[in-house]
Amino acid sequence: MKNLRDTKVLTICAMLLAIAVILGFFKIPISDVAEIRLQFLPVALSGMLFGPAVGGVIGGLTDVLGFLVKPTGPFFPGFTITGIIQGALYGLMLYKKEPTLKRIIVTQLFETLAADIILTTINLSILYGQGIFAVLGARIIKIAVMLPVNILLLTVVLRAGGNMYKRIIKKA
Repeated sequence: MKNLRDTKVLTICAMLLAIAVILGFFKIPISDVAEIRLQFLPVALSGMLFGPAVGGVIGGLTDVLGFLVKPTGPFFPGFTITGIIQGALYGLMLYKKEPTLKRIIVTQLFETLAADIILTTINLSILYGQGIFAVLGARIIKIAVMLPVNILLLTVVLRAGGNMYKRIIKKA
């Protein structure tokens, strides 16, 4: 969190947060409980660049601000907690580490298991009053299809974002 005292870091975090909120507006619904979103990319980049605490803050704020700007249903704090955990996981797994394909695959597998399969399924089950296995059954195909897509997107975004950060910010 010490990073947030630096004006450049705070500015980058604000931009990543804004991008995450905007990307949250665009979704491809698959069913009532499954949709494709890309807002995880700036959250992952913030965790990689500034650590798990900042990643968690960006992940949680993405959910809250996304709801305040354009609510798509009832506010449910479980999704905010999931966003915090996702950002923190990206920070724990990627902070101060080279974003190699192997590291990105392991990170995304861990994030998919913890956040997508366990936490989001529980949140949706509670929110919609459906059984966990009914919700998971509807989501499992989306999760399986999106895993390689997310790995590819993360690889491109994290490598480009890391290189840009090194060239622009670290030199300044």
